[in-house]
Amino acid sequence: MAAGDRSALGRWLRDVWEIRLYRYTALLLTAALVTGVFFGVRALTGEDRSCAPGVARPPGADECVGVATGAYDFGHRRLRDVVRAIYAENDRLKEGTYVTVALMLPYTATTPSTLSDIQHEVQGAYLAQYQANHSSNGQAPAIRLVLANPGATSAHWRTTVDQLERMARGGDRLRAVAGVGQSTDDNKKAVAELTRRGIPVVGASITADDLANGQHGEDPFPGLARVSPTNTDEARALAAFAKVDAGRALLVYDKPGDPYTRTLQTSFAALLKGSPYEPQPFTPPADRTREGTTANTFRQITHLVCDTSPRTDTILFAGRHTQLRQFINALGTRGCQERSFTVLTGDEGSYLTGDKKLDRGALRHRLSVRYTALAHGDAWALDKARTGGSAADLKVLTDLLARSGNAPVGPIGTVDLADGQLIIAYDALTLAVHGIREATPDGASAPALADVGLQWPQVKGSLRVSGASGWICLDVHGNPYDKAVPIVELHPDGGSVFVRIAWPEGKPPAKECLPPS
Repeated sequence: MAAGDRSALGRWLRDVWEIRLYRYTALLLTAALVTGVFFGVRALTGEDRSCAPGVARPPGADECVGVATGAYDFGHRRLRDVVRAIYAENDRLKEGTYVTVALMLPYTATTPSTLSDIQHEVQGAYLAQYQANHSSNGQAPAIRLVLANPGATSAHWRTTVDQLERMARGGDRLRAVAGVGQSTDDNKKAVAELTRRGIPVVGASITADDLANGQHGEDPFPGLARVSPTNTDEARALAAFAKVDAGRALLVYDKPGDPYTRTLQTSFAALLKGSPYEPQPFTPPADRTREGTTANTFRQITHLVCDTSPRTDTILFAGRHTQLRQFINALGTRGCQERSFTVLTGDEGSYLTGDKKLDRGALRHRLSVRYTALAHGDAWALDKARTGGSAADLKVLTDLLARSGNAPVGPIGTVDLADGQLIIAYDALTLAVHGIREATPDGASAPALADVGLQWPQVKGSLRVSGASGWICLDVHGNPYDKAVPIVELHPDGGSVFVRIAWPEGKPPAKECLPPS
């Protein structure tokens, strides 16, 4: 082969190898880039699940849980104004002058009635915070308010409790958790764990007897106080008001129930000893905010209601609000329209005041629905009890509400006192503030965490909290004694109307408001 030919062949071979080398290099670089992007994205999506400061999506979950320390509304526009008001008040506080209180509620709930209650509770808690920081003659410490979300059904309660404990031990100086939400099994676990870790809890709307201290002489939740009466006390107040005749009444109840419905069922069953009819059960979905198939069960139960003696005119209902609404709708189409019935139930009835799925027409067919509210805006104006509460105590809150449409107090969004949630949350945070400040030594900027829960047994007599919902006089177990129970009736034209205040003891407490031994 000639030298020129060998030179040409060499150049050709080099070109082939260079092309292959460039091709392989490009392929390797591309593969490396794709691999890097893949693992980079996976790392980012695996690590950054935050929603806002203090709030994140747990592995395998889409909802944002934890303790929001900034102006985060959990994606609900209706909370935006009041959340901004809370953040503005928190931002005004100086480091070292305040302690933190967390309002624990299911902020990622989706049902309209629950979200309405949450909005009103946040508004009430904020107004109590504002009142404590601006109208207490300089009492210390100031109160910083944060929102704690254990999830829509409180399934992530442990994550939130762990975070609250870190805040209690660290610079946030968390000194109480208020609110809690409904009396569910998961909320019961959360309260048990919070109090086990030494964190005081003030329940706003929890009413279940087994989510209270003092049952059978035991205190399974040390440091728990409540501003709402137990289901037993609500049932006693309802019985005193309605004069329930066991021979003319029927019980409809949730089976297997949750802490609220089970203890309400037990309380109602005690009122119906000697009833000629066996109680009628229904089984709702595990998530009792869902419709399920219970509407069919209630349609069948209405037939049994009509089969009872003509003397039967009272139905005691131990269930949650979704099932209560289904039952009322079924009664509206019952066959015995000529007979009159009164449905009596617990405070879950308050959720129906704005429930658009409720058939209001059913209430025009010889059917009345009355429930024990936790509070009501008309209670003290229309029922002038001499003790147990007063219009003047409620006016402290309503005067503040009158200023809440604009700065510096608000705006806080649309307010409504009819469901009682704003009032009861205001009282719960007011009680928390009372305990915190009573536990703070003179000259100190904050109380010891362990000392706050020790204040509850002394909240009575002249040391009572004069709440907007009524006097809060606690027994040695942290339960309110002879607390005012407004009886409220659903109205056919919408909303509800206040009927009368009832009392667990059958009459208002004495002016001393000292629980008996």
